[in-house]
Amino acid sequence: MRKIVNFNAKWAFGKAVSEIPAVIPTEWNFVNLPHSWNAIDGQDGDNDYFRGTCCYAKSFNKTDLPAAERYYLEIKGANSSADVYVNGEKLAHHDGGYSTFRVDITDSLNVTNIVAITVDNAANETVYPQMADFTFYGGIYRDVNIICVSESHFDLDYYGGPGIKVTPEIIGENAKVEIETYITNSKMGQEIRYTILDANGNEVDKLIASDTTVSIDIPCVHLWHGKRDPYLYTATAELLEDGEVIDNISTRFGCRTFKIDPENGFILNGEEYPLRGVSRHQDRWGVGNALLPEHHKEDIELICEVGATTIRLAHYQHDQYFYDLCDEKGLVIWAEIPYISKHMPTGRENTISQMKELITQNYNHPCIVVWGLSNEIGIGGSDEDLLENHRILNDMCHEMDKTRLTTIAAVSMCKMDDPYLQIPDVVSYNHYFGWYGGETDMNGPWFDKFHKKFPNIPIGCSEYGCEALNWHTSDPKQGDYTEEYQAYYHEELIKQFFSRKYMWATHVWNMFDFGADARNEGGENGQNHKGLVTFDRKYKKDSFYAYKAWLSDEPFVHICGKRYVDRVEDVTKVTVYSNLPEVELFANGESLGKLEAADHFFYFNVPNKDVTKLVAVAGDCRDESEIRKVETFNEEYRLVEKGAILNWFDIEEKEGYLSLNDKMGDVLATLQGKMLFMSLMGKLMGGKGKDGKMEAMGFEVGPEMMTMMNGFTVLRLFTLMGGMMDVKFTKEELLDLNAKLNKIKKKK
Repeated sequence: MRKIVNFNAKWAFGKAVSEIPAVIPTEWNFVNLPHSWNAIDGQDGDNDYFRGTCCYAKSFNKTDLPAAERYYLEIKGANSSADVYVNGEKLAHHDGGYSTFRVDITDSLNVTNIVAITVDNAANETVYPQMADFTFYGGIYRDVNIICVSESHFDLDYYGGPGIKVTPEIIGENAKVEIETYITNSKMGQEIRYTILDANGNEVDKLIASDTTVSIDIPCVHLWHGKRDPYLYTATAELLEDGEVIDNISTRFGCRTFKIDPENGFILNGEEYPLRGVSRHQDRWGVGNALLPEHHKEDIELICEVGATTIRLAHYQHDQYFYDLCDEKGLVIWAEIPYISKHMPTGRENTISQMKELITQNYNHPCIVVWGLSNEIGIGGSDEDLLENHRILNDMCHEMDKTRLTTIAAVSMCKMDDPYLQIPDVVSYNHYFGWYGGETDMNGPWFDKFHKKFPNIPIGCSEYGCEALNWHTSDPKQGDYTEEYQAYYHEELIKQFFSRKYMWATHVWNMFDFGADARNEGGENGQNHKGLVTFDRKYKKDSFYAYKAWLSDEPFVHICGKRYVDRVEDVTKVTVYSNLPEVELFANGESLGKLEAADHFFYFNVPNKDVTKLVAVAGDCRDESEIRKVETFNEEYRLVEKGAILNWFDIEEKEGYLSLNDKMGDVLATLQGKMLFMSLMGKLMGGKGKDGKMEAMGFEVGPEMMTMMNGFTVLRLFTLMGGMMDVKFTKEELLDLNAKLNKIKKKK
């Protein structure tokens, strides 16, 4: 019988090593797995986290392991490349930091042994990802096991897969379940006992056969129906020799049908089932990617609380335990590989191997409905090598899995008629109108335009969001990083996206703040703060409750702005979210009236004098907060950028004239403004590209990009794009530009 021994405890860890040890070095630190060496420096900004080769080493006695004929070392996640050594002998190399791989170590074992695993997250041109807006944490950050099996056993070598593949087919009220098993070193006379169990562990049917592929019928099948009824069966396979079980495996599976319709969106088991949800990065504050089961469980509970029906698991393969939780909770999943941002002609083989691992290891999860080929890979336009890479991946996905569809996440600057959008089965776009330029009201119409132009291509939104920290204002503006602007942004996007049922899926970017060590913005460096929940999972931002009001059936009421206590205005706006039809707000015990809101967003004007205790009541639910009248704005609520050479509130503004705080669209609407910026855009945008066209970050400045740029304030555009292009404008240069703008009248 198969036995699995957890191998996480007490590994010696050496940082920046060039040779594997012959004995355990006494000067190395000892760590338990999972572990990441970038748990701190990968989250503090300046893009200076350590990227290189480190070594994990562990000694053990073979006699401490269960008796077996073959021993496999199983590594469930080592980022991003790893080499495995046993007693000094190199046994394996693996490229790809987010998937399981195994190594047969049997023939290298002695009585006493040292296993060493070198892990390398340094930059290279062959392993994805290399360019992306998140930290590439180094380490062995998932479990390590030793799997002890007989000479004949269910396969452990093929792309880290489970050795069993289950494919249900719904036929009327029944299901025909094909079970395929893969056996290493099979022998004549061996048989396999196949069993299907229902969710209560009761036997549905059993079959003993010598064939490695069989079909078993489930009469009156109980369907897996998303969050409404995430029913799971279990398939087991036992390898029999002379009537004795010598190896065994099992997997859960669900029986369901789905399709994605360009007009009606996602259809589950013949019923419309809107996919409205979030994206998830797996890392945490002070932990990096080295998560424990309780971390995954807390994440899934928060996602379920917000009411999401879908998760985009970005931008790589996630832990098997998390896919298990998604199966159990009925969440519909987009799973993808980290083929992201920068197409590398030398990285094609790695995209293929990572996709094979993703599909092989996750085929049995009913939660997964689409395989993601790439993310924002066409940011610079598509060339033939990129297109061929996508065609290979797309064809391979369909060959390996005939039950699911393929998708991509394209970025705003990707033209609607780019040929790589024609490759996958369905398409989604990453749009940030209202945050990275443009206005919030541009989002819905953009999708209408795409839908009209390509009515047969299902279209969704794979990323949208804006950043918020503990900054506050009663006059929220794009780019201010306040919790209030983030709430406003998501209110607007919810109303636009959720009313367009042709959108096959929408995924908020992101459910949680996450590590992005290259980021130095928002006042807290090293993070992307677009999450609905903070990096440590301790605080649910107001926007979290905006989605809960639309998506959750759990009755609740929430007063926004709890961290925004001190307010200067005599009458202040207080927003309340609830999924109940009516809300009454009390100020110091006095009712301010009842409001109804079909959009679940209730806006009250509240007199602001001294200290006011607010109580919101909706049905049997209530929530409380407090505001306080102050004479001057509390500067602790205002973002002051760390390292910023100029903040927006330091800029002189003249009534009726332009300034750095005006939007580029308003500046370019004037002739003088256009002339002024013609002399500056070369430095900011990176000069001329092909055919003399303006380029930025390697891609052409076309109409789509100009639309986004026009929504930025001049200061924010220069700050963000200057940073991306590593072109710095001094404080003096910006103040001089502001003085010139102050002489140009705004166009009425």
